[in-house]
Amino acid sequence: MTIELKAPTLPESVPDGTIAVWRRKAGESVQRDEALVDIETDKVVIEVVAPADGVLKEIYKQAGETITSNEAIGRLEPRAASDGSQAPDSESEASETVAPPAAGPAVRRLLEEHGIAAEEISGSGKGGRITRQDVLDKIAADQTEAKPPPAEPAPVAPRPAGQPAGGNLQSMENRKEERVPMSRLRARVAQRLLEATTTTAMLTTFNEVNMQPVMTLRKRHQQRFQETHDGVRLGYMSFFVRASIEALKRFPAVNASIDGNDIVYHGYQDIGVAVSSPRGLVVPVLRDADNMGFARIEKEILEFGEKARDGKLAIEELAGGTFTISNGGIFGSLLSTPILNPPQTAILGMHKIQERPMAVDGEVKILPMMYLALSYDHRLIDGKEAVQFLLAIKELIEDPVRLVLEI
Repeated sequence: MTIELKAPTLPESVPDGTIAVWRRKAGESVQRDEALVDIETDKVVIEVVAPADGVLKEIYKQAGETITSNEAIGRLEPRAASDGSQAPDSESEASETVAPPAAGPAVRRLLEEHGIAAEEISGSGKGGRITRQDVLDKIAADQTEAKPPPAEPAPVAPRPAGQPAGGNLQSMENRKEERVPMSRLRARVAQRLLEATTTTAMLTTFNEVNMQPVMTLRKRHQQRFQETHDGVRLGYMSFFVRASIEALKRFPAVNASIDGNDIVYHGYQDIGVAVSSPRGLVVPVLRDADNMGFARIEKEILEFGEKARDGKLAIEELAGGTFTISNGGIFGSLLSTPILNPPQTAILGMHKIQERPMAVDGEVKILPMMYLALSYDHRLIDGKEAVQFLLAIKELIEDPVRLVLEI
């Protein structure tokens, strides 16, 4: 008796997927709940696990092939059927001993790219899970050990007559190129960004905000905040999420979306937070963010970041959203124009906090300033609304007590 391995049930918004990588080869033994194959969709990577202990007898769909919802992709022969009897306890214990440490799809892909076995790394994550940083530390350590001593410079041969400078064979050999297929997520992101620039009347307005009040508040209450909320740190994103929610209530058009010839006004605030992952940019959504406090917002954003790095974000966590916030400041961006995330009609761009001389009450003061950018669809949002919306966020951030008092 064999068990047919099937692709998971995909939602209507995801018509198909691609086999990214098989973790086991045909004929190899597998354990129950062990990840066998990663399936890459336009939004997330989905793992298919072994339903029982046994042997992977056959693989129907190879890496790179397209699959649909619930399509058969392989065949598993349970251990009882393949061995004729239950495996002895010592053999089971041995297999448990050699089982590789747990790691997410993105981390395993990084291990494969650099030829590192999971057993060589001691995971620092929860339950011994290998994190991306663990792999990067291992790579750095190996490079340090393998670095050869500086060699004596080789004598330069005279250049043949007629040959251009820099055109010797050695330099030509170093001009290597590599062609790899674009991941489904990267291709989908590229398609949506192109659609946003060609199907919307996108315009961007800017302002700057004094971050000193928020920085002072964080410094004063950070330790107490962490103690009260189980180690969750008070960051900047929660302030901007809460400020955006209050501003969206005042300007409903910024929270609306366009559906054909109709305008859909949302009576709730689902805030998308742009997160960078090894596979590309993803935007998980804070559902009903209006009902969230600062601690819950920070906790969910932290969890989104961890899931994105490990390829564990669910499709449901990426669907929808009425407004998006993108923080390019964490990468050092001083100013940018964020691109809309259709069908949303606006996106807020945060940037690096930079000390600058500012005129305050006739005096020059050095203040930590941040540029804010609001890109919006001019078909629905007028320039006046966009400017006033951004100004409302600026006022709330510069006087954060108003976020608590909701004034």
